[in-house]
Amino acid sequence: MDSKCNCSTSGDRFLNPILYNILSQMDTGRPSQDNSSAPQKCNCEMRRMVCLIRSSEVCKEASVVLVKTVHFMRNLPAFNQLPPSDQYALLNSCWAPLFILGLAQEHVDFDVTDVPADSMLKRILLNRQESPEMEREQPAMAGVSKLKCCLKKFWSLDLSPKEYAYLKGTTIFNPDVPELQAGLFVEGLQQEAQHALKELVQLLHPGNQERFARILLTASMLRGITPNLIIELFFRPVIGQANLLELLVDMLFCRNS
Repeated sequence: MDSKCNCSTSGDRFLNPILYNILSQMDTGRPSQDNSSAPQKCNCEMRRMVCLIRSSEVCKEASVVLVKTVHFMRNLPAFNQLPPSDQYALLNSCWAPLFILGLAQEHVDFDVTDVPADSMLKRILLNRQESPEMEREQPAMAGVSKLKCCLKKFWSLDLSPKEYAYLKGTTIFNPDVPELQAGLFVEGLQQEAQHALKELVQLLHPGNQERFARILLTASMLRGITPNLIIELFFRPVIGQANLLELLVDMLFCRNS
């Protein structure tokens, strides 16, 4: 299938050329002399900016999954044995893949729609220097499609709770995270989790020799989904300008809560 953008050959090159020219002038600080030389806005399907349908409900479900994700990490004895700096590094690296696994396990489904047109007007009417939220990259259909495809792959595997648990273990204990103090220990933990997952798969599905490989292949899709997409799609409406990673750190290290 040809995924090449066809915007350059489309007769309707700009969704709203008047708004686009005004925004272009805001970016350059001077009027555009030649529309043909200005950067061309791509309006192809996968570059559409989108937001959640039923945002309030979906964000609430996503928040529950995120809390469960952090609690899962906190309740791992091996994770608690790591130096705090390693715990932070692994959290920073794995929270988004773990969250996606949580979405899959909890069967959290969602749909998106185009970002309302007034969002573009807002960029014109408000001073962008006073509106940092305007500078953030909004979720695009390409990233959302990748996320939904990943979730459907996991749902088709129909993993058991124990399979999800061991897969989360292989995701958390990633020895490739830079500057780990206990890198060898983390590598050993990942190998143990992978071995436990393989044994469990063989026990639960003795006639399916390809299942373990399919699980690992599907899990490899997790790293292709950016944390920024997760934050902007599911949590920005909830946390506003707050830094999600800082909130996760507070949750992880608040041992007595």
